[in-house]
Amino acid sequence: MASPMRSLLTDPARYLQSFRLFLANSTEHQCMQEFMEKQLPDVIASIGNGKSTINVLSIGGGAGEVDLLILSKVQARYPGVTINNDVIEPSADQISKYKERVAETSNLENVKFTWHEETAYEYESRMNAEKKSKKWDFIHMIQMLYYVKDVPATIRYFHSLLETQAKLLIILVSGTSGWETLWRKYGSSLPLDDLCLYVSSADIKRILDSAGLKYQVHELPSHMDITSCFIEGNKDGELLLDFLTETYEFSKTAPPELKRQVIEELRKPECSEKRDGKVLFNNNLSVIVIEP
Repeated sequence: MASPMRSLLTDPARYLQSFRLFLANSTEHQCMQEFMEKQLPDVIASIGNGKSTINVLSIGGGAGEVDLLILSKVQARYPGVTINNDVIEPSADQISKYKERVAETSNLENVKFTWHEETAYEYESRMNAEKKSKKWDFIHMIQMLYYVKDVPATIRYFHSLLETQAKLLIILVSGTSGWETLWRKYGSSLPLDDLCLYVSSADIKRILDSAGLKYQVHELPSHMDITSCFIEGNKDGELLLDFLTETYEFSKTAPPELKRQVIEELRKPECSEKRDGKVLFNNNLSVIVIEP
């Protein structure tokens, strides 16, 4: 009898291990970096017009790698302006890595950092309890909407905090990615519980359309090398399978038939392409920029 499957998020250490391997095997950060370099300057072109202080809110800022890239672009567009950068991040470990990164980065004299060790929902509840509703010039949610219980409500709340020239930027997996295919087919067989939702840009567009909000979408091509997933007993392959299915030790705990189907699915052109002897999973991302 295989032990019952459980969510990968119930084991934070293994989750982080598989997440780091995912970053090492994918072009996730490279494609985001390219977007920040080439397209972000246009997105933030008017967020600080005529202001002496720009307020930026990072939701799920993680260890700060992408945040600092964003801040460098805001600084370049508005030299010398004071930037208040508030970070909502539930993981104490990620916050301490973020602080280390800030300490090692030069040119941050005009940026004031405030970290909140809480989830987006906890932040919202606290602000409501304190009867506060601070307005922001730029809010970003990068790869974090999978971890909120009520996506439409979360988007609605943070959208309501935008200043008149502000922007809300969301990055998550594209509706054209292998994730969408995999989740649509097998999501109901995997142990999701309350910790994580399968959402893609296709869902977010539906939510924004029904709320009548104005937005633009930029597609970012990205892939992940999952060749090791097809080598029985390969440690990296097992970790990547955990990440793809959000399941702790998927290879050992999934019913054999489900494991066979998922591995077969991962080879199909809807999920991956074969190139130079490698299997590259479609990890395309969408950037959605929402107007106030």
